[in-house]
Amino acid sequence: MNLVEIAQLAAEAADEKKAQRVTILDIRGLSVIADYFVICHGNSETQVQSIVTGIKEKLEEAGVPIQGVEGFKEARWVLMDLGDVVVHVFHKDERDFYNLEWLWGDAQQVRVQ
Repeated sequence: MNLVEIAQLAAEAADEKKAQRVTILDIRGLSVIADYFVICHGNSETQVQSIVTGIKEKLEEAGVPIQGVEGFKEARWVLMDLGDVVVHVFHKDERDFYNLEWLWGDAQQVRVQ
């Protein structure tokens, strides 16, 4: 599975849990952190945790290793490290505040399938 397929799989899993504004950013050439960001949000801490759990389960089923998850307990901004794909699952308030899409405004958006 290539990196864009992994990003698409994470986005699909987020969408299945009713995540809002699911976005994939291609940050290749803009950062050494990763090649793709998947960004989405939930409207409550419970929904954020549900989205993260859904993504984790779908990725594990596909054999995609998850290198780390940070922020799950607080469920305000959960970061999932998939190597060259990083998934950001925000609570709505934090997403509006941090506005990663604006911060990474030079990144190309990848169509979520």
